[in-house]
Amino acid sequence: MHSIDVRSELAYRVDAPSSFHFSVMADRTARQTVRHESVRVVPELPHETIDAGPGGHRLLRLKAPPGEFRLAYAATVEVDPRVDDPARLSQVPFGELPSEVLGYLNPSRYCESDRLFGFVGRQFAGSPGGYGRVKAISDWVGKNLAYVAGTTDVSSGSADVLLQRAGVCRDFAHVAISLCRASGVPARYVSGYGVGVEPQDFHGFFEAFLDGDWYLFDPTGMAPATGLVRIGTGRDAADTPFASFVGSAALLRKQVSVDGSRGPAAPPTGATSTA
Repeated sequence: MHSIDVRSELAYRVDAPSSFHFSVMADRTARQTVRHESVRVVPELPHETIDAGPGGHRLLRLKAPPGEFRLAYAATVEVDPRVDDPARLSQVPFGELPSEVLGYLNPSRYCESDRLFGFVGRQFAGSPGGYGRVKAISDWVGKNLAYVAGTTDVSSGSADVLLQRAGVCRDFAHVAISLCRASGVPARYVSGYGVGVEPQDFHGFFEAFLDGDWYLFDPTGMAPATGLVRIGTGRDAADTPFASFVGSAALLRKQVSVDGSRGPAAPPTGATSTA
């Protein structure tokens, strides 16, 4: 078990009364515990926390009048990952998948797995099954995509990213998820914070369902699995944006910091789960 300190700050200019949902709060799972947490809205505005989304992550909801406001979140999160032998993790046969997992085999807004069956068959024909297949996919994405900000936008799906071979963390995750689903492995998007991410920002990675549990992968290679703090999960990034609003507003500033200095000097090797 180790502690990770996370902070995020968002500042907005509101031009007309607007309603906001923020997904910045660390999730609470059997293997991730939020020890200390604070939320500040300046100037003070009424707000509430609700559970939402397919992964049941926490949303902070508020209404803002015209003007400027700032949301600051800070937390100390204890991560106690389960680490398993990758060689023992097999793909779950389709007929044995739990009902709540089946949806993560289907194509989604940014993960166009139905367009990639042929590519998967050609590219990963010789790779092993189970954890070995997912690791091969994650490693391939990390080696064959360039991390370049500004090359994708909110309309870019995994097929677009594969063609241009460039994107940011969410694009890396979307491509890996699509390839996993096309291989018959359920996979889902995870939004969160990552130790060592540069430039520091909210981070996007993914989980694959193997042998009855969800295991973490970061195809960017920026953060070890034990240095990832989960915020929420979904079919893709459309389910877990850090902010969404209805009204008229503009983001003025976004700052994120992650301190994992109290973590293990040498992260354990193996298949890691914090679900």
